[in-house]
Amino acid sequence: MKRTWIGPVLATLAIGAGVGMAAAQGVSFSGNRPTLLVVGSGHFDNPAQDIANVRVENVLTPARQQEIEAVVDRLARFRPNHVAVEWNAADQAKLDKRYADYRAGRYKLTADERDQLGLRLAARLNLPRVDAVDSMIEPPGKDADYDFAAWMKAHGRGTEWAGFQRDAQAQADAVAARQRCTSVGDWLRYYADPDTMRRNEAPYYTIARFGDVRENPGANWVGQWHARNLRIYANLAHVAGRPGDRTVVIFGAGHASLLRAYASESGTFNLVDARDYLPSGPKRRC
Repeated sequence: MKRTWIGPVLATLAIGAGVGMAAAQGVSFSGNRPTLLVVGSGHFDNPAQDIANVRVENVLTPARQQEIEAVVDRLARFRPNHVAVEWNAADQAKLDKRYADYRAGRYKLTADERDQLGLRLAARLNLPRVDAVDSMIEPPGKDADYDFAAWMKAHGRGTEWAGFQRDAQAQADAVAARQRCTSVGDWLRYYADPDTMRRNEAPYYTIARFGDVRENPGANWVGQWHARNLRIYANLAHVAGRPGDRTVVIFGAGHASLLRAYASESGTFNLVDARDYLPSGPKRRC
């Protein structure tokens, strides 16, 4: 399961020492902070690795390629000096090679959004590299500690779990139907909408209740999901946390809400609304 998926004392410390601790770690709550633009995206190449999967149309058609070029043109206006993508930071060298090969004409872009948006945008801006900032560290414990689906079935709640899956896939299918009638820019604008981010975040809190007072693999799994996103935030702060840095980070839409929250609430980054740099339209016939 782990490999497949994805108190009062602290409050007192935060009041008494929070400002000094933040300053010691290089966090600024003034206006002199790096700027972050988070682009949440569906997975263009349909890896089908999530609980519910949006079936994305072929983005390599001439019409979709034109729409992607429009997205890249608009994101370039943000003038980023970093482009970061959902790629394991431990494998930066592999991403460096892919990017170098692409710029040299030796690599043809796949449907993957890391290629279509990340590599394309970085090359458009003549950036020296694309930053890998994901973190795929295995969480502690046994797989069973996180296998909430098995726990639900073993504890007479299999029907509830099946209903959760069914509802989630129905929502994903509705998003896929909507995407067939809209441009790639509008796909990304949809994921950047605050209401959409809240809806995407809510199911994690349902999963956190898939357990009981003795065993709670659902909460364990959601906890490791948050831990992964905290590590992604830390990687972003490491590679793009200097005053004046401007970073576009391209990740699966499920990450967007947490990355924005960690970046803002930590005081590390100024956030911008991705919709200010994403094109809308044209409307498509479907």
